Amino acid sequence: MSISLIKDPDGRHDPKLPLLVHLLALRDMLVFAAVSWAVCVIVAGVFAPQILVWLKTPAQNDSALLQGLDLTSGFDVFMSIAAWGGTALSLPFVLFAILRFVFPALTNREKWMILTVLVCGSVFFSAGVVLAYAKTLPLVVSAFQTINGWVGLPVQTIRIEGYISIILKTIIAFGLVFQLPLVLFILGWFGIVTSDALRAKRRVAIVIAFILAMVLTPPDPMSQIIMAVPLCLLYEAAIWAVWLKERVS
Repeated sequence: MSISLIKDPDGRHDPKLPLLVHLLALRDMLVFAAVSWAVCVIVAGVFAPQILVWLKTPAQNDSALLQGLDLTSGFDVFMSIAAWGGTALSLPFVLFAILRFVFPALTNREKWMILTVLVCGSVFFSAGVVLAYAKTLPLVVSAFQTINGWVGLPVQTIRIEGYISIILKTIIAFGLVFQLPLVLFILGWFGIVTSDALRAKRRVAIVIAFILAMVLTPPDPMSQIIMAVPLCLLYEAAIWAVWLKERVS
């Protein structure tokens, strides 16, 4: 299929279909996406204990302090893991359903671009998650404990619900902000931005990167730097990607 897309980038190999067929395809897409999400939520819920162990790892030496203080603590954590984990797990299936619906209306060039964007987006999101989990989250926990000790309120018990919320938000924030170069490349592909314009706004982009890091990460300099520096590097990579696209076109 990929060879065909490259050889005939502007070709369309899907026949036109009646409106009723499109409506039925839309229905099938929605049903498939909904069922996939529900199944993935159930799967994530079944493995909630194992996922919780994985989420507790960044706490390191403070993991023994993680406690459920309410009767519904276990249920609340279970629901959070099932909802967030199921949504993340279902994304490939939901995207597959959407692509199966929209592909007949696209040219081979557009299909190739969408597939490339999906692959790159998955790689960037995974890189953000790995960076958050391996480097940032241990610093987050340590920073909060340092602040607690500095103000004279050493924490002997950590509410598991609040901890899980911080961990999930940080992981998702890193995964999403790492989509920045992809968004810029798409804008460059459609001619909305140019490589020269991106270069001219480089200093502004660096400031914005550090502001985003300040807002999306806890108030410790190290975790902010861990987010901001890769963002700046990814912005630079986006400039070169747009520049190459302009030269090829």
